[in-house]
Amino acid sequence: MNLQHQHILVIQTAFIGDAILASSVLEKLHHCFPKAKLSILVRKGNESLYHEHPFLEQTLVWNKKEGKYKSLLALLKTIRKQKFDTVINLHRYASSGFLTAFSKAKYTAGYDKNPFSFLFNHKSKHIIGDGRHEIARYNDLIESITNAEVFKPKLYPSFKDFSAIEKYVASSFVCMAPSSVWFTKQLPPQKWIELCNSIPSHIRVYLLGAPSDIQLCETIKQSSTHSHITILAGQLSLLESCELMKHARMNYVNDSAPLHLASSGNAPVTAFFCSTVPEFGFYPLSYQSKVVEVKPLDCRPCGLHGYKTCPKGHFKCGNDILLPPYNSDK
Repeated sequence: MNLQHQHILVIQTAFIGDAILASSVLEKLHHCFPKAKLSILVRKGNESLYHEHPFLEQTLVWNKKEGKYKSLLALLKTIRKQKFDTVINLHRYASSGFLTAFSKAKYTAGYDKNPFSFLFNHKSKHIIGDGRHEIARYNDLIESITNAEVFKPKLYPSFKDFSAIEKYVASSFVCMAPSSVWFTKQLPPQKWIELCNSIPSHIRVYLLGAPSDIQLCETIKQSSTHSHITILAGQLSLLESCELMKHARMNYVNDSAPLHLASSGNAPVTAFFCSTVPEFGFYPLSYQSKVVEVKPLDCRPCGLHGYKTCPKGHFKCGNDILLPPYNSDK
């Protein structure tokens, strides 16, 4: 084993989807340095993704609600105490750059956009829309200490997670995750209703999401003619949702975190891209995957992350999407 990389910390304190994709780096590092001690740092709320991870020594958590700068300094103290020899920063902003630069690690890597990148040992460019997936851009940060091969993201639901969803997998089903933080990244409710109605009656429909998504799921269920819709939003953990998606005949998602949950379990997935585009590098990685979008549309993409409302007022990128027939997903 390379003696310079025995105790490694991976940092990704962005949102859920980013934290899921960070698992691709853990997979690669474990493959190249099988005896190394691996840790990951995520923001509060994402730590459950790595619960009982088989080769992860620990999950560190940044809880900004405890006071952004106070908690950051406490976290730096913890990182320094653990004496990591290698810190890989997948996050592009100052907070994580501060932790990386002053970690006292012998080897640090991060993106050149980070305000503290001038203190890193290794820097890479991060270019959205360069034709590559985000996990390939992640791999740029470790290629110099590993190789050019890009590993896929992977999460590890436990037997306990399977036990929690076992009662739902007895019959054929599809999963739908209708919500997104951003309005313009979310397929309109009427489209989800139409999609539910297109599913054969003997196929169950499970609606997934966070507790805040329950109202949207209720609207879809009440407006649909499908007779077997179950709302699981707010009832399953992230790993339980990942495990459930692996057993579905199809998972229907937006360009949002559930897309990456499907990728991490190699679950079949149909991804709807409204205001954003797959070329940004966040398309599904499952072997059985399909992207549905409106092309061409001169106002699309209108932004990197989406908006609360359509800048043009018509939301054609969502309203004009043609839903795929169910039998095409077999």
